[in-house]
Amino acid sequence: MHIPMDKIYLLLIYIIAAPLAGGLMMGIDRKITARMQRRYGPPLLQPFYDVLKLFSKENLVVRRSQNMYIVFYLLFMVFTGALFFTGGDLLLVIFSLALAGIFLVLAGYKGSSPYSHIGAERELLQMMAYEPMVLLTAVGMYMVTRSFSVGAIANYPVPLLLVLPGIFIGLIEALTIKLRKSPFDLATSHHGHQEIVKGVTVEYSGSALAMIELAHWYETALLMGLIYLFWAVNPWIGVALVLAAYFLEIWIDNAFARFRWEWMLKSTWGATLIFGVGNIIALMLMRG
Repeated sequence: MHIPMDKIYLLLIYIIAAPLAGGLMMGIDRKITARMQRRYGPPLLQPFYDVLKLFSKENLVVRRSQNMYIVFYLLFMVFTGALFFTGGDLLLVIFSLALAGIFLVLAGYKGSSPYSHIGAERELLQMMAYEPMVLLTAVGMYMVTRSFSVGAIANYPVPLLLVLPGIFIGLIEALTIKLRKSPFDLATSHHGHQEIVKGVTVEYSGSALAMIELAHWYETALLMGLIYLFWAVNPWIGVALVLAAYFLEIWIDNAFARFRWEWMLKSTWGATLIFGVGNIIALMLMRG
């Protein structure tokens, strides 16, 4: 099978640039969070220092097979982003992203700690909460552009935000879960002061924990790319929309205390039904 050279170049750029962008966004997140809490905060590049330090530490696990699930979690996250940024099928991107999440759940269940098992169960609950909205995003984009191709969606001449505002609002709530922001950071938190026991990642250290963080950076870059599609017709406005959405997620993270899982399901499914399904019905009615 012949792969066009431009796709190969895009793939190489993605593999290198995505973790750099994701790590930098984590640094910006920490800085803004600190300012909101009237603190100075760590250096902007602190996430990179942390990951490099983790790679230099010994990897201690109860079962060596735990590492296999983390490796597959990282590989599928990289594969998912590669599909997206090379203009692949959006449905395949979503299914691959879900599969990556399943490997993280299996990694949590593989551990012997009860906290790890609870974290894995909460991760599954979170997937149940946000997956319908993510699927509706793909459906809504197809109804407008008549294509699941990321490349075709990005080249659509009309800003998708103007015809899919409900889908966008519902996706923002789903991203609060995907980015592990409060009030929906139930399975594990990226804030050390919030909990001592880190849920699904409690039994991981060293290089395995570094790979989990690296996978999160790749995922963050992918999710911001999905936001960009809502105004891809103008790159500057698209980037501004991405930055605004990410700042909103940081604000939500600092403004709300953690919810119980029941509230997470109710609020996310409610947003999916009201905004997501409502937007789909409105599109159907407009098309006659």
